[in-house]
Amino acid sequence: MKLELRNSLSRKLLRVVLLSAIGVGVLLSCAQIVYDAFTTRQLIVSDAQRILRMSADPSTQAIYSLDREMGAQVMEGLFQHESISYASIGHEGEELLASKSRPPLSLPTRWLTDPILGAEQRFSTPLIGRPPYSEYYGDLTITLDTGLYGKGFVVDSIVIFVVGTLRALAMGFALYAIYQWLLTRPLTRLIGELVQVNPDRPSERKLPMPVGHERNELGLLVNTTNELLGSIERNMQLRREAESSLERMTHYDFLTGLPNRQQLQDQLTEILEDAARSQRHVAVLCLGLDDFKGINEQFSYQIGDRLLITIADRLRAQTGRLGVLARLGGDQFALIQPGIEQPYEAAELAQRVLDTLEAPIVLDDKPVRLRATVGITLSPDDGDSCEKLLQKAEHTMTLAKTRSRSRYQFYVASIDTEMRQRRELEKDLGEALDKAQFHLVYQPQFDYGLGRITGVEALIRWQHPERGMVPPDRFIPLAEQNGSILAIGEWVLGQACRQLREWHDQGFTSLRMAVNLSTVQLHHAELPRVVSNLIQIYRLPAGSLEVEVTETGLMEDIDLAMQSLNSLRRSGALIAIDDFGTGYSSLSYLKSLPLDKIKIDKSFVQDLREDDGDATIVRAIIQMGKSLGMQVIAEGVETREQEAYLIAQGCNEGQGYYYSRPVPARDLAVLLAQQGTEIPAALS
Repeated sequence: MKLELRNSLSRKLLRVVLLSAIGVGVLLSCAQIVYDAFTTRQLIVSDAQRILRMSADPSTQAIYSLDREMGAQVMEGLFQHESISYASIGHEGEELLASKSRPPLSLPTRWLTDPILGAEQRFSTPLIGRPPYSEYYGDLTITLDTGLYGKGFVVDSIVIFVVGTLRALAMGFALYAIYQWLLTRPLTRLIGELVQVNPDRPSERKLPMPVGHERNELGLLVNTTNELLGSIERNMQLRREAESSLERMTHYDFLTGLPNRQQLQDQLTEILEDAARSQRHVAVLCLGLDDFKGINEQFSYQIGDRLLITIADRLRAQTGRLGVLARLGGDQFALIQPGIEQPYEAAELAQRVLDTLEAPIVLDDKPVRLRATVGITLSPDDGDSCEKLLQKAEHTMTLAKTRSRSRYQFYVASIDTEMRQRRELEKDLGEALDKAQFHLVYQPQFDYGLGRITGVEALIRWQHPERGMVPPDRFIPLAEQNGSILAIGEWVLGQACRQLREWHDQGFTSLRMAVNLSTVQLHHAELPRVVSNLIQIYRLPAGSLEVEVTETGLMEDIDLAMQSLNSLRRSGALIAIDDFGTGYSSLSYLKSLPLDKIKIDKSFVQDLREDDGDATIVRAIIQMGKSLGMQVIAEGVETREQEAYLIAQGCNEGQGYYYSRPVPARDLAVLLAQQGTEIPAALS
């Protein structure tokens, strides 16, 4: 293998060294130039003071004797200095005894030096008589043109910069040459030797020791590499010996010796292919022991392992009727019965297996009785792949355990039951709105800045006449799937707006109502019109209705969500993002969305004082909300400590059981009437 020049370490090192040297040289040169600029400014001040000292006495005599000719001579003497552009003797604001000026020097460097040194600098000294007549007569004023000083500064700066950069480059090349000689060249030779090592017989060729490097890092590298090559060859032989046993371990269960899940899948795939060609059925039976965990806890895990071995032996007795017997893991086994004609054949096998396990197993003179539950799937009716059949068989077995143990259960029957229950609930859900089975409860939102309730969240509840209270997380997904969520959501919005109007009429005019929107509602084109009509019908002030959308719902279709939110904002509603922190929204999306409030998910608030990670997330969300100009509300506040932490971090509002559980409208009106007094931690 040949090393490409562009990947050469030496080339990369040269680039790094030279760039670093140039960077250091430029940095030091710039520092020197800045220092020279400072000293140049000091030089201008020093020259001005020297000129003033030299001209002070004759200027004093001239103004004392009002000798204009002498003053003119002083001016001529001052203007012998090339940098003086103006000079005067006398009082400011009065007629001067003498003055002279000339235009500033025209130099090509002035565009650079004037911002640094100033185009001109003005200096003056008072003219005072000698003691005992220490009388003030006026001022000697001069103006220095900084052009010549700047020209010298530029020339010096160029010299400093060029010399500094060249010096740094020379030092970089020197360091590179030393590194190349001491390390890169020996290392390149070693790489060339290493490339020639035979991978099948690595210890045949030893790396040569570089001369002069026996005791340093290169010598240690050579010795270690040679030892490693020898060790590799020894381990290669051991690996070959272990591969055969490892091959068996990867396909068979170590404890029972039965095929494992991977081997089962390979064999079942072949059986299904044969069955498809012969148009025969295949039964997949998933057997799970009942309460095997309790046996492990009652006896020991060693007894449990012996029990599994005995069960595997009993199942092997059925191999005459089986295509494959495998252990899926834990207390689960799989039995494959190929070539069946009717489903009852699989049922008969399952019953025989259950009967076989009924006989007690004696371990250490202790009889142990085990029972099992079997889930059965049939191909091709329940699936045509091993993954689908195994998964459905396991699910069927698990479902059967929850109802009645020590029996077998076909997949179709279990699914029919589940689907029947789902259809019944869906049918009842379609009638719940017409039969007035829904009602709203309200949970207050406490403003930390004002110390009072400023908003409430409307929450829907379904009181079923036979099932009792049906949780929202059970019927809301059904409503979203069959489309009834649109009618239910519109009813919730209408009831919430009507109730808010009643509270406003009762005097609670600053109260705000929050309503949750499902993802289906958010993407429905008629939603903005519905919200706008309700706001007008119930005469709600702008900003008094707040709609909450989940973070995950926004991320499903960000462009469509943005259009819907902009329409809702134009209708007069506020927008809040609910359950924030549980989805995958990015800061760039949040900045582009028309959001007014961020609602921190209660999962981060409940362990706020015990989980540093949650505290960090809450603090970050609050700071992010502030930076985006949004209000931040935390839900799930249940303790005073949580409230104190949220207030300390700058959270605007809180919601949770610490203030009140969700309550009917009449009970919430009582809380609103108590504004100014202590709000109870939970409504009794």
